Order: sequence, then structure tokens, then C-alpha cells
Amino acid sequence: MTQNLIHHPASWIERLARLGYVSKGVVYGIVGLLAAQVAFGTGGKTTDTKGALQTLVEQPFGKFVLALVAIGLIGYVIWRFVQAIKDPENKGVAKRVGYAMNGVIYGSLAYSAVQILLGSGGGSNSNSTQDWTARLLSQPFGQWLVGTMGALIIGFGFYQFYKAYTAKFRRKLNLTELSNTERNWVMGICRFGLIARGIVFCIIGWFLIQAATQYNAQAAGGLDEALQTLAQQPYGPWLLGFVALGLIAYGIYMAIKARYSQLVVN
Repeated sequence: MTQNLIHHPASWIERLARLGYVSKGVVYGIVGLLAAQVAFGTGGKTTDTKGALQTLVEQPFGKFVLALVAIGLIGYVIWRFVQAIKDPENKGVAKRVGYAMNGVIYGSLAYSAVQILLGSGGGSNSNSTQDWTARLLSQPFGQWLVGTMGALIIGFGFYQFYKAYTAKFRRKLNLTELSNTERNWVMGICRFGLIARGIVFCIIGWFLIQAATQYNAQAAGGLDEALQTLAQQPYGPWLLGFVALGLIAYGIYMAIKARYSQLVVN
């Protein structure tokens, strides 16, 4: 068995990838759960993924669970860079760049998790989006850079809607052991999660476009601000509740990917 593992490092990469999907799901699930509590008036708070890590460490056995999540996030980062470098599914340059960017983003989140475990902060920082937006705005063509990034993020949001509508992600899930009813439930949960994530990305992208047109970094915002904006709209609790439950569904989708994905490693 040991010899088999030594000769097949791909098996370790696959395990890291699956643990990574679970960790990502836990983070989104916590963000959704806290926002749902706000929507339904039972406490909670709107927060981002780093805030979710801080909330996790404050729970019973929080440090142990956060350590597992941190390991999983590191595994997810490794998996994304394997996809970016080796391109095992022959996705092409654009997709590989996307995988690398995703790896960098979740690398930052993994770093925050380690910082929290070591007691050196790393929790939610609501000004981080505004900080890097301000730095971009100060560059030559800064408004164009920020506006373009906002448009790309909105485009990514619409891509989530497209994925939910076409359900092509099903091809990568081996659901043969499930009944038709179970498969329908799985697909419904996955689609709901993608729709909610798409809504959040569209709002974040709109924030950036506003920041660019107004030349004002304070107009930028991340996941936390997007959820707050939903809560402040007419029928805010309903809107926030819908997206919050959707983010929980997205967390479940990540767990489903961890269990049923047909991963191409070589």
C-alpha cells in the first residue's frame, strides 16, 4: 500500500483536492448561515470568507476544526496550481490563468487561517477591498483598471448563472449510485448555490464599477458589503435570506464535488 502511494503521487493530489472542496464548502456554509440568521432575525452577522474563519475558531473545538480547514484550503490551492500548470483536462490558456488566480485568492484565505491559528489576526478585514482598489486607482489608467475588473467580476457572476442554467457541471459528477430523486435534489442544490454566488459576484463587480466612475475607493466592497447591500433593499430580509440559503447550498455543492467529482489529475 505504501509503495503504491509512493509511486502514485496523483492519489495524494486527489485527496488534497477533495479535502479542499470540503474546506471551501465549510467557509461558504458559515458565511451563508450567519447571513441567514441576520435575515431571519435570530442573530448572526454579515461577513466575508475571512470573517467566517474567525467565527469558526471561536466555536468549541474551533482551533482543531480551523486547522483542518486550513489544511484543506492549502490542498485546494495545490490542486488549482496543478490544474494551472499541468492542464490535465486540456482546458486551454484562459482557463489555466483562471485556475492560477483562484489559487492565489484561496492561498490568501489559507494564509489568513494560519494567522488566526497562530493568534496573529488575519480575521475579516472589511477595508481590504477598498485598500487594493485605492492602490489600483492611484496607478496610470487606474479607473480603467478598476472598471475593467468590475466588468470581469460581473461577467464571472453571469458565468455562474450560465453554469446553473446549463448544469454542465453534472458531467464531472459521478452520481450513478444515487436514485433519480436524489440526483434531482443534488442538481437543484448545486444550481441554487451557483445562482446565489452569481448574484454576489454581480454586486461586487457593480461596486468596483461605481468606485471607478466616482474615483472613490470607498465605493468598493467585498462579500460582506454585498450581503449588507441586499439587506438594505426593499424586502431586504427576503433577498438576504434567499442569497444566504444559496450560499449554504453552494457550500453543500462543494461537499458534493468533494464526494462525487471525477478528478483528472494526470
